[in-house]
Amino acid sequence: MLKAPDLPDTIPVFPLPGALLLPRARLPLHIFEPRYLAMLDDTLKTPHRLIGMIQPREGPGGSGRKLQSIGCAGRVTAFSETEDGRYMITLSGISRYRVLGEQSGFTPYLKADISWDGFERDMGPCETDPGFLRKPFLSLLSRFFESRGLSTDWDSLEEAEDELLINSLSMLCPFAPEDRQALLEAPSLATRRETLVTLIEFALRSGSNEETMQ
Repeated sequence: MLKAPDLPDTIPVFPLPGALLLPRARLPLHIFEPRYLAMLDDTLKTPHRLIGMIQPREGPGGSGRKLQSIGCAGRVTAFSETEDGRYMITLSGISRYRVLGEQSGFTPYLKADISWDGFERDMGPCETDPGFLRKPFLSLLSRFFESRGLSTDWDSLEEAEDELLINSLSMLCPFAPEDRQALLEAPSLATRRETLVTLIEFALRSGSNEETMQ
C-alpha cells in the first residue's frame, strides 16, 4: 500500500471530461489512444504505477483547454490487453492532488508537477458521515433514478458503508463535469454527501420545470 512519503512530485495526467475518481474508489478505463497507451506503458514501469485523473476546463476567454487545479491519482491495479492492442485498466484511487505546473514536450502525453498537501485524510481510513440519514437519502435517490430511467441494486445500496455509497454515487450519477469537480473537491465525506443531495434536488427541480413547460 502506498504511503505519503512514497508519492512522487510529478505524475502523468489523464484529462478526461466527466470521469471522476475518488480516494479508495475504483475507476475502470478503456485506453486506446496512442499517447495514452504510451502513458500506460511508462506508468507500469514505475514503482508507484500512478496516473492522475483530472478534468479539463476552458481557459480564460475561450483561450484553449486547461486543467482544473485539483485531480485524483489512482494506482493501476488491474489491466488486460485486447487482441488489437488496447487496454482495459482499473485505477484504485489513492489521493487527490493540486496541480502546480504542467510539463509538456518530453512525452506524447501530459505530465504535471503536483502537491499532495492538504489531502492527508485521503490516505487514511475510510470516512464516516455521522449526519447521514440513509432512508430519506435513498428515497430522494429513488426519485432521481426513476426520473432518469436508471436502475440499481437497492439492497446493496442499503447495506453499503457510508463512504462506498456516497463516493460510488458521486462517480456514477450523470452529472456535468463542473458538478463532478465540486464533488471531487468536497473537503469531507459529509460535504460530498451534501453536495450530492443538492445536485440531485436541483436535477429533480429542473426536470419538473421542463415537464411543466412542455
